[in-house]
Amino acid sequence: MNPPTTNVLLIEDNPGDADLVRLRLVEGQSPVKVNCVNRLSDGLASLTSETPSVVLLDLNLPDSHGAETFRRVMEHSPNVPVVVLSGQDDEALAMRAVHSGVQDYLVKNNLSSQHLERAIRYAVERQALLRSLEIAQKQQLEFKNQFLSHVSHELRTPLTCIHQYVTLLLDGIAGPVAPDQADHLKTVLKSVNQLHAMIRDLLEATRAEGGKMRIEPRCVALNELVQQAAAMLRPTAAEKGVGLEIGIDQTLPLVYADPDRVLEVMINLLDNAIKFTPADGAVMLQASKVDADPSAAYVSISDTGRGIGPEAKALIFERLYQDPESVDNNRSGLGLGLFICREIVRLHEGRIWVSSEPGQGSTFTFTLPVYSLPNLLAPVVTYQDRLRPSFVLVRIELTRVTNPPRGNWKETWQQCLEIVRRCVYLDKDLVLPPMGTSGTTETFFVVASTDLTRSGIMTTRIREQLERVPDLKTKCSLTITTVAVELASASDSAPLPQQVQAVADGVTQMIMTTRERQQLSAIKSRRDSN
Repeated sequence: MNPPTTNVLLIEDNPGDADLVRLRLVEGQSPVKVNCVNRLSDGLASLTSETPSVVLLDLNLPDSHGAETFRRVMEHSPNVPVVVLSGQDDEALAMRAVHSGVQDYLVKNNLSSQHLERAIRYAVERQALLRSLEIAQKQQLEFKNQFLSHVSHELRTPLTCIHQYVTLLLDGIAGPVAPDQADHLKTVLKSVNQLHAMIRDLLEATRAEGGKMRIEPRCVALNELVQQAAAMLRPTAAEKGVGLEIGIDQTLPLVYADPDRVLEVMINLLDNAIKFTPADGAVMLQASKVDADPSAAYVSISDTGRGIGPEAKALIFERLYQDPESVDNNRSGLGLGLFICREIVRLHEGRIWVSSEPGQGSTFTFTLPVYSLPNLLAPVVTYQDRLRPSFVLVRIELTRVTNPPRGNWKETWQQCLEIVRRCVYLDKDLVLPPMGTSGTTETFFVVASTDLTRSGIMTTRIREQLERVPDLKTKCSLTITTVAVELASASDSAPLPQQVQAVADGVTQMIMTTRERQQLSAIKSRRDSN
């Protein structure tokens, strides 16, 4: 049986070196098919059209030099083994290449047919082994996540039943309960609540590891979330005798974040701070901006607790980690809270870190992106470094027909929002992040790179898709309007960022006008009902 042919992509710009490599390959015992190109761009194009068995890569090409050459090849085709052919015996570069995933580093001057053939065979085999290990690890992780998710869901039902019956007993519905019995039942209830929290964290961590954790960013006033988080944890702090204060920068801009997820991070960090702060200690929750980083808002939680050692600081955000020096009574979780916080902040493209010294308290800080309409609009309102010719603002209003609404109103409008997102062109249109409900109306805005005449196609598509939502007409009325965006603050000769800012200013003005009108309508509705 004849051995299979090895397809080799040779990326080499020196004709003499290319001929030498071809000769060494032909002299080998295994059949080979060589495709030679002399530029990295041509090599990447060849990789797109056909996957070779191996890439033989020169590092100094007309359009790429050094380590950047193999990085670009590996980013483009991570599953294809790469063998570097270099004219320099550079040990440091060879180590860097191998550590980055290159299978081998060969010097052209010492190249023999046997050496080259063996390097190619080993590279292909090692890459196949790595690929099979990667697949096995993914399958193992998926199986583990499915198992944990299934077990967690199954545990919730009996725990909910225990919680309900213990609550009934404590309320005296099943008969009088003696004080000692009530204390025992409260202990059971506390343990059930802890188990519920563990299961919730386990499910969240499983989603995060599987890449299934999602966020729904909105235009959010961070100061409101700070006040809400403090209000929720203030009773816990008071019960322990810990002072809880907040500090809010009055010039703090709006942020682009999921309010529920951000609140989850704040509550987790605040709860930890209170837990590890002794009585008569203090916890401070602050939100501020930093002049050196205007694109982010900073949230910090400081405490006067026992602090964190250097080894714990390095591991504290890892999954299932718990500080072995922590007080036993405080270790009521699985060590998943900070891991979940890190994943939530990461999904917001922010950072989270801790500053602490043993005996001097701790400060956990995380960042959130500042809401910037120009940054959101730039990819869709520009094309080939020029502003598109015209724009419209599409307004979709869902007005509840009953108060309180029928069914789950949040699920209804979120379903409608997802439908709207599927009805636009991703490279030309932008569905703006929701900005909160005003009265009985939820409003979505779409900035579309088109004119009023052509926008009718989009609005018709949106209306037809939304009207297919089951029972939508019984829950709310649908209104869709379209207005041209006027650009008066920047000329065609202005720099492109200024032109994008002009679009953002025009859109903002129109949105604010709409929201003011909605607020007046809500006020009138409340006045009429009274």
